[in-house]
Amino acid sequence: MTTSATATPVLPLTTDDADALVAAVRRAADEQGVRIAVTVLDAGGHLLAFRRDDRAVLIAGETSTRKAFTALQLDAPTADLVDAVRPDGLFHTLPTALDRPLLFIAGGVPLHRDGRLVGAVGVGGGAPDQDHGIALTAIKEVLGG
Repeated sequence: MTTSATATPVLPLTTDDADALVAAVRRAADEQGVRIAVTVLDAGGHLLAFRRDDRAVLIAGETSTRKAFTALQLDAPTADLVDAVRPDGLFHTLPTALDRPLLFIAGGVPLHRDGRLVGAVGVGGGAPDQDHGIALTAIKEVLGG
């Protein structure tokens, strides 16, 4: 007799989740007077939502996307990875080792549901600590995490 392990299904990140995250990020950024860009990726790294405030610096769009991708690929907030890419860090060559650029600046946070990775959000445009805080505020509001 064979037994098969059954995994409990986890709902994927939906476009409704992504839209709610974008709205929550924008509210949190507005409260701080920060003009940002926000990117939401699903677990496969596919774009679910993107928004750049009209007055955000243009590079904020690229940084938000790279932060989200980095957080997703390493399943860790980018704020926690900054030291790992310093010259003496564990991942010091990683930023240049891949075809898709990673960005080790605070503001990217992986998204989990029932303990499983379902996507990531990236915020760019403010100071790194502001971007990280805005992302965490939005995640807590929308996903409860």
